[in-house]
Amino acid sequence: MMSMVNRKTFALISFLLAAFAIFAAGCGKDESETGSGENKEKTYKIGISVFANHPSLNAATQGFKKALADKGLKVEFDEQNASADVNNAKTIAQNLVNAKADLIFANATPSAQAAVSEAQAAGIPVVFTSVTDPVGAELVESLENPGKNATGTTDYHPEAIPKTVQFIAENFPGKRVGTIYNAGEQNSVKQIEAVKAAMKDTDLKLVEKVVSNSSEIKQAAEALAGEADVFYIITDNTVVNGLEAVIGAAEDHDIPLFVGELDSVKRGGFAAYGFDYYDIGYEAGQLAYSILKEGKKASELPVRYPQNLKLAINAKAAKEMGVEIKPEWKNIAEILE
Repeated sequence: MMSMVNRKTFALISFLLAAFAIFAAGCGKDESETGSGENKEKTYKIGISVFANHPSLNAATQGFKKALADKGLKVEFDEQNASADVNNAKTIAQNLVNAKADLIFANATPSAQAAVSEAQAAGIPVVFTSVTDPVGAELVESLENPGKNATGTTDYHPEAIPKTVQFIAENFPGKRVGTIYNAGEQNSVKQIEAVKAAMKDTDLKLVEKVVSNSSEIKQAAEALAGEADVFYIITDNTVVNGLEAVIGAAEDHDIPLFVGELDSVKRGGFAAYGFDYYDIGYEAGQLAYSILKEGKKASELPVRYPQNLKLAINAKAAKEMGVEIKPEWKNIAEILE
């Protein structure tokens, strides 16, 4: 018969073995669920905040997602649209932070400003795109050394506005150039300053109309039609979101409409020096991969410029706006039929 001491020893050993088995099973379960095991890849939670629903921003989001897919990263996206409302952008940023996203992708300046503001304290990295002036918007300390919790790609090609103004001056000399923009968008103010600077050595005159939301665009465009010979719409999120109203006014009054990006040419603008927003979205996705998978810090990844600037002319829009396409334009531009 087993002695009292042996029985106690046996019971103690049995208890310890059982406890160890439960602990080991629990660890194995946690490892599998979090995806930290060798045989299960982690699924990253990425919040997407898009400021408005228009083709350029949509293309940038598509490029962002494609870059991560090409890298084989497993991602769960939480995509939300602010409908061109700054207050909505702030609420979206707060929601994504509260949901403990691994990273926030902010598409356009107002969304990026809200995301950086809300995510800073939580230590969540932000990758932005479609931002004209990241430094002026206080998203980064400098393009080369961001210094905060954000980096990304800018949609400001330094030659786009000067080349557009030069083309207008050479082909529509002495004309009044009308523009509509939202002065509440920091990126737009930056561009208007660049337009004015580019016009200094020309005989062009800039006529400005300011709006605060998309519902005001049609009235502004009709008013501008009586004061301008040429329209030039920069990459203002509010106006681009309601660009059809400007296109309609341009067609009704035979006014050539220059725009700030290629997607707006496809929508019915006459011409633009631009690039594909898909490309800057794709590069933003590459930056996100470096942060999530390679352990890089957003503060150490330089902001990237867009590449492959080109002139595009919409032949159908030219006809609708009373513009005859010159033979020499075909040598310097992509003509969209």
